Amino acid sequence: MKTVAIIPAGGAGRRLKAGIAKQYLQIEKLPVLVHSLKVFEQTAIIDKIILVVPESDIKYVQEELIIKNGLKKVAKVIAGGAKRQDSVRNGLAEINDHCDIILVHDGVRPFVTSEMISRVVDVAHEFQAASIGVKAKDTVKETRDDDFVARTVPRQNLWLVQTPQAFTFAVLKEAYEAAYRNNYYGTDDASLVERIGVRVKMIAGSYENIKITTPEDLIIAEALLKNKSGGEMPIRTGLGYDSHRFVTGRKLILGGIEIPHDQGLQGHSDADALIHAVCDALLGAAGAGDIGRHFPDTDPAFKGISSMILLERVREMIALKGFSIINIDASIIMEKPKLAPFAGEIAANIANALNLPAAAVSVKAKTNEGMGFVGRNEGIAVFAVATVMERKNNG
Repeated sequence: MKTVAIIPAGGAGRRLKAGIAKQYLQIEKLPVLVHSLKVFEQTAIIDKIILVVPESDIKYVQEELIIKNGLKKVAKVIAGGAKRQDSVRNGLAEINDHCDIILVHDGVRPFVTSEMISRVVDVAHEFQAASIGVKAKDTVKETRDDDFVARTVPRQNLWLVQTPQAFTFAVLKEAYEAAYRNNYYGTDDASLVERIGVRVKMIAGSYENIKITTPEDLIIAEALLKNKSGGEMPIRTGLGYDSHRFVTGRKLILGGIEIPHDQGLQGHSDADALIHAVCDALLGAAGAGDIGRHFPDTDPAFKGISSMILLERVREMIALKGFSIINIDASIIMEKPKLAPFAGEIAANIANALNLPAAAVSVKAKTNEGMGFVGRNEGIAVFAVATVMERKNNG
């Protein structure tokens, strides 16, 4: 199942009166839009992202937001239209290959979670159309034009609609074509789908999944992020260890990099002992077992697999459990070959896979001074420590 996310982020921030478009406002040292995009980047079910921004912002967004933050799933950054609906339509027009599910999310809803995204996509796959939302908590009054109450609306079936919203590609395409034939503009994508007779399934989201539109929203967003990264959020560490025997006839792979050597490491996968240790450290920090439990060497599906793929899956697993990665520190113990020329590239490779800044990953190489199996050049050993932060109320 191929899933594409269209993320419109074309707001001008007029209601915020901040002098800068709301999607670029910084919260906890990152633009609001980057906070949103990072969640989609880390969600396994999302194959690619089409980001829609004002035409004049395309170069800035590509260079300063996408490239610098390692957002690899953003396949295209395109110009938006006069209204949000026009922007989503532009995004739809960019989807030429096969696609099963289209997911639309407001770029200024930074508190979406991977769990919300996965659920709304699954429900859309079953029912053709789905939307995240929350039940109305306050009493709702309907008034006349003079603002006098006409009736009190029963709230048990009232929802406050949020994004993401997800649809089968065929349904959303038909809904947009019908809307533009009739010059109809809806308040959200689901309203367009409702017009063509397709029922939209509502599923529970989170009251924290706010859209940043007013100055009050910005204050709430800053408070939420500070709470998520503050002292009440437990910092946890995990220790990973792995060792592999040297054998002839295999490549030596460490940190996803092929290291020139006359021997490689024995193993079911590519035997990347460094990545295996990092995976175990991350899983341990999140209380999620070890690499053998999730990727057993008895499963032919993992025969010869790149351990970098396993690392990305581990990143997604712990994100779904509500953890953010802070840093990785690893030590490789081996006599030869010398790894110093490759350490920077290896660290950068791991940082990219985990969506971390380069400074958050440290890789060191040591010898064992001729002692033990490492000293006899029989194999290598790797120790890794991962630090993660637990997010409360993660969706």
